[in-house]
Amino acid sequence: MTQEYIWGHSKRYNDFSTFFRNKFSGRVQKISIDAGFTCPNRDGAKGKGGCTYCNNKTFKPSYTNLKNSVTHQIEEGITFFSKKYDSMQYLAYFQAYTNTYASLDDLIKLYDEALSHPKITGLVLSTRPDAVNDEILDYLAELSKKVYVMVEFGLESHLDRSLEGVNRCHTFADSVKAIEETARRGINNCAHLILGLPGETRADWLAQAKVISKLPVKNLKLHQLQIHRQTIMEKQFKENPEMFHLFTVEEYAELVVDYLELLNPAIIVERFVSEAPSEMVVAPNWGLKNFEFVAKVEKLLKMRDTWQGRLYETNNQK
Repeated sequence: MTQEYIWGHSKRYNDFSTFFRNKFSGRVQKISIDAGFTCPNRDGAKGKGGCTYCNNKTFKPSYTNLKNSVTHQIEEGITFFSKKYDSMQYLAYFQAYTNTYASLDDLIKLYDEALSHPKITGLVLSTRPDAVNDEILDYLAELSKKVYVMVEFGLESHLDRSLEGVNRCHTFADSVKAIEETARRGINNCAHLILGLPGETRADWLAQAKVISKLPVKNLKLHQLQIHRQTIMEKQFKENPEMFHLFTVEEYAELVVDYLELLNPAIIVERFVSEAPSEMVVAPNWGLKNFEFVAKVEKLLKMRDTWQGRLYETNNQK
């Protein structure tokens, strides 16, 4: 007999794709948009140079082009995905850099332009935890009563020493506040975390799962550290490779399963790995698609007869 878990289906973790299909009664696709934002650790407000690991070209689809309007990028995205799927709903995904880092008036113009497209049913906003304020969050809270809104926060680590090391120019306290303030207002949130930052250990990553589990996180994105070309981290890796521990596929899959066991089962897991064009990756270059890695995790969960949150209650009491 197939076991059904507390998230309502037989998969061994609370997966995002099933949640989204059920919520929207069909397939939903995010359309990435580059709206010309920057970041406070790039423009000098908090720092210069940006995050040491960041090259936005590694995750920008070919149809995004800053020279084009938001509407034009949406049209290009719909054309791109409609070739693959007949029936589809779309979310406007403001992805490049920090997508709440502007005045509220400017943000409203951009968001309204996206939402005015008849095939767009909501917004996903990628941003930093220190780039939202009460005015912006209050606006998003009202907007989320009308359309789907998700705010993705780049937390990246729960350790301030790691955040400082990669030039994030914010603290984990900022992350906690951002997650709590969005949740308090009923706005969907997502925490983005990188496993493998220099100086961190396996014990740190498993401790992170316990820390994140205590926060009102709705969705979670994990990915392995990848060193991308044209980044500060590429230079660091070439000069001091001993600073880095780069996962093998098997090692990372084991870590993900251990992480899931400790994770609050109410948290919806959106992804485990980063996919960047191979020509942009210095290391590790696994040559795996996201669905191939997911299959490995699912196989390992079954082989170990375990599931998301199996150890959550035990560890939450410690």
